[in-house]
Amino acid sequence: MATWRRDGRLTGSQRLLCAGLAGALSLSLTAPLELATVLAQVGVVRSRARGPWGVGLRVWRAEGPRALWKGNAVACLRLFPCSAVQLAAYRKFVVLFTDDLGHISQWRSIMAGSLAGMVSTIVTYPTDLIKTRLIVQNMLEPSYRGILHAFSTIYQQEGFLALYRGVSLTILGALPFSAGSLLVYTNLEKIWNGPRDRLSLLQNFANVCLAAAVTQTLSFPFDTVKRKMQAQSPYLPHCGGVDVHFSGAVDCFRQIVKAQGVLGLWNGLAANLLKVRGVIVPYFGVMFGTFEFCKRICLYQNGYIMSPLSYKLTPGVDQSLKPQELRELKKFFKTGQLKSKKPTL
Repeated sequence: MATWRRDGRLTGSQRLLCAGLAGALSLSLTAPLELATVLAQVGVVRSRARGPWGVGLRVWRAEGPRALWKGNAVACLRLFPCSAVQLAAYRKFVVLFTDDLGHISQWRSIMAGSLAGMVSTIVTYPTDLIKTRLIVQNMLEPSYRGILHAFSTIYQQEGFLALYRGVSLTILGALPFSAGSLLVYTNLEKIWNGPRDRLSLLQNFANVCLAAAVTQTLSFPFDTVKRKMQAQSPYLPHCGGVDVHFSGAVDCFRQIVKAQGVLGLWNGLAANLLKVRGVIVPYFGVMFGTFEFCKRICLYQNGYIMSPLSYKLTPGVDQSLKPQELRELKKFFKTGQLKSKKPTL
């Protein structure tokens, strides 16, 4: 059993800001690997370059260094609404799955997270499709001049439903994603040969990377088909650059296996795992490090710790108080001190 807890010393807006900044920095640092993943999935450079480094080098030479960050702006912009929707949905699902004692099982916690992720993805899905379109286009001869132009162009040329092309694959991909998470977290005690509540910070970080690698590998075929469906358009040069042509999701699966074999469904997995577990730019390492630093700044501003460079607690401050309660308490004591200094007749 597990208890759902969050740090009550931060306000909701502060938690959202910390998560957004951490995600934006992580996405920006790993954007070239995301670019290599999407291009390999779509099939734009599959026959011309091998591996993520070959893909990145080819894009650099053909379109310039800025091209390695194609689509990163929209990916960062969608973080805040996506995080807000996911947080709100997660709270609702946790309340729904929590028992009368306030506990929630590991399986239900994973299900709550997966369902919340699905809801946020569906709500913000058009921005993901636009990101894919911006990545696969050539910056020297662009079909879209920016995010808003891409949105209006796709809507006018292909209709509103085109903005949700491939969304069903996101829902289907959540099933192996949840199964992979459960597979990892139910075996943590066997992996580390000890109780889960006594794992160190490094072990918990390794758990997150391991869970991400397993879940990404299991759900990657659905993501590959989704990317191809997002990229394919009769209004783009070479039909969006996809290496197979199809009429729907099932036909896309069939055409990939027919043309490239079963392993073709995992094209781009190497770059994706490098993004998650890479030694040079580990996505989760940057994200958690940035989140913790932003959290320390907020805790310092709220008055809970002595310095944003450490977690040294402020003497005499009750850490169980919420930010609003602590502010009111400080205001009360400050007002009381001012009144006591006034001269009396």
